Amino acid sequence: MKWLTTLLALLLSGPLLAQSTYQYWETDYDSLARTLPRQPTDTARLRVLVHLLDLIDLTELRRRRQALPQLEELLTLNQRLHQLNDVPYQQLRVGVRLWAQDPPAAGALAAMQQAVFLFDEVHRPVPRLLIAMAPLFNQLRQEPARGVYFRQKLAFYQVRGNTENTAACYLALGGYYRRKGDYNRSVSSLLRSADVFRKFDRIHYLNEVMAAGSIYADWGNPQKALQYLRLAMRLEDAYGVEGVRRFYTIEAIAKVYEQQGNYPAALRYADLGLRAAHGDSAAQLSYTAYGLVRKSSVLLSRGQLAPALPLLRQAQQIDDSLHLPMTGRVGDFELEATWARYYAARRNYAQAEKYWLRAYRRATAARLEVLQPRYLAALSRFYDARGQPAEAQRYSRAYLTLADALNATQGAFRIAQYEGERTEQAHNAQLANMRQAEALQALRLKQRNLLLGGALLVVLVVSGLGIFIYRQLQTNRRTLRQLRQAQNQLVQSEKWAFVGELSAGIAHELQNPLNFMKNFAEVSTKLVDGMPPAPPDSPLVPGLEQEIVAGLRQNLQEISQHGLRASAIIKNMLEHSRSGTGQPVPTDLNALAEEAMRLAYHGFRTQDAQFTATLIPRFEARLRPVRVLPQDLSRVLLNLCTNALQAVRQQQQSSPADYAPEVCVSTAQRENEVEIRVRDNGTGMPESVRQRIFEPFFTTKPTGEGSGLGLSLSYDIVRKGHGGTITVSSEVGKGTEFVIVLPC
Repeated sequence: MKWLTTLLALLLSGPLLAQSTYQYWETDYDSLARTLPRQPTDTARLRVLVHLLDLIDLTELRRRRQALPQLEELLTLNQRLHQLNDVPYQQLRVGVRLWAQDPPAAGALAAMQQAVFLFDEVHRPVPRLLIAMAPLFNQLRQEPARGVYFRQKLAFYQVRGNTENTAACYLALGGYYRRKGDYNRSVSSLLRSADVFRKFDRIHYLNEVMAAGSIYADWGNPQKALQYLRLAMRLEDAYGVEGVRRFYTIEAIAKVYEQQGNYPAALRYADLGLRAAHGDSAAQLSYTAYGLVRKSSVLLSRGQLAPALPLLRQAQQIDDSLHLPMTGRVGDFELEATWARYYAARRNYAQAEKYWLRAYRRATAARLEVLQPRYLAALSRFYDARGQPAEAQRYSRAYLTLADALNATQGAFRIAQYEGERTEQAHNAQLANMRQAEALQALRLKQRNLLLGGALLVVLVVSGLGIFIYRQLQTNRRTLRQLRQAQNQLVQSEKWAFVGELSAGIAHELQNPLNFMKNFAEVSTKLVDGMPPAPPDSPLVPGLEQEIVAGLRQNLQEISQHGLRASAIIKNMLEHSRSGTGQPVPTDLNALAEEAMRLAYHGFRTQDAQFTATLIPRFEARLRPVRVLPQDLSRVLLNLCTNALQAVRQQQQSSPADYAPEVCVSTAQRENEVEIRVRDNGTGMPESVRQRIFEPFFTTKPTGEGSGLGLSLSYDIVRKGHGGTITVSSEVGKGTEFVIVLPC
């Protein structure tokens, strides 16, 4: 269990539990306090108590009194759990008890300083505690000690790197310098505080931006004041700040517009401030008093005395009840000075003098060097207007003495020194960023060049590898195609070897009967032709003998013709069985096609000497030799050309006299293929015929003129023997075209 205790102690020792820095320091105190009773375990309850004591604002008496029971509970729980070093909290309890007295006990400040020291020892940031201690110095009238203490703590935290406490020290010093009337160092400290708070607490960041704008207004630089106050308004909108928490900014803007003489705008913002401060709590009542004084001041500046009086009376009632300080984070509470202005406007100079003197004495007693010059100048003007030169000179000399001391620390242009330093820092940072960007650009350029070089090398390697793989792929494809072609040829050879053996046997068995049939038909025909005429006294009917002889002769011719056809079929079967049995050799397809075209034409002319047709050879000169079976491919081309000549002869017989038969044979070289086309302008064929022309024994020729095996044989030779394709396109009455594609 020891490791678990150590882990919990580490979690409780710092503000960043499971939250971001912003979430931790911007948590609403009251909302967090409402979750305390619902915590399920003592450990969770202890964690919430630590968080509450980090956030509590001890400047309010009621908060100090709330803190005491929380400290008691924290110390009691830790006695059981032993999860954090509680020595600083024991000391904090002592300090809060002394401070919770009204007025604070004399030892309260020392006790609180000791508590801060102990928190520093355990490296725990306590920015809210440091901020709350600043007004404690003022309450105990130890303003000089406040400046010394926070300067020392600032140096200590800057060395240690404690960001949260550094921001708090800058804030406390900003208020300290403002009370002294040192606007330059006050604004500089507040802007430094804002820059640090921006890293972990956005609410305090916008508060310090607002405070810087308010002090610029007191310093007499309304342009700078409005710049920061408008920024604060935008930040409040962005962070969702509503209600009384916007009072500071609204009050400061109203003051700036009053200084500029823009009384309608000043009055509008004064009313906004009163609406924001509306409420019954002590804090809201104090804000209301500030708002009432501001609105009455604007009304007096506009010469509206009657409506200003009830506002001043209401503010006076609140001040009498709460005893408000003359200055604070809200700004300056110049109730006496505003009464003096009211009575002066009413020409009640006795009352005006009383309130001017009361305001000056109160500022002097509180060592408010920021207000003393203002009231000295007002008294000097008041006595001068009343014709009391001695009094006027006395207050004038006091004013000049104090003003000279204050002006020695102020800039002539009323711009905080830190703004110049920040501008220079920003410029230096910009130069450093530019140098860094230049170096980074050079590095990126170098890296890009290296990457480009590497990428180019990779591209070259990949390209070379791709070319090599592509060539290997082409070689493999070619080899595979050749293997498939050889396999097909082997299968076809085996198949047709069997068919050849079968066909040879059938042919042998059929050939002898066919020969006998042919011979007997021829002999019978000769006998019939040599028969003498019938004698006159023959019992046959006259003419009947001649009719019988003619019929017998015709039957014998039919027997002879069909015997010849059967012999042709057997011959084609034998040729079919012998196709594809040779070896492919490089062949000039142009010469092969031309020879087939000429042989087909001359063979056709031997059967019909009257027939003529135009032969059109279109051979590509750059055609490369192709490995084929020349005898088989020649048979295919011869068959296609013969069919084309038959088609054009049929078309010629049924066409007008101007019809010109044409047969065109062409070749073309493609990338990895050779194309052969045989085209005619003959009869063409219908779709039903075109779909069946490659079927074995299918023919459209008259009986005795075709076996139906020519195109089937051509299809097998091209597809199975050469691995190519043969396709046909035809249109009835216009012609037919066969396309053979062979791989090369």
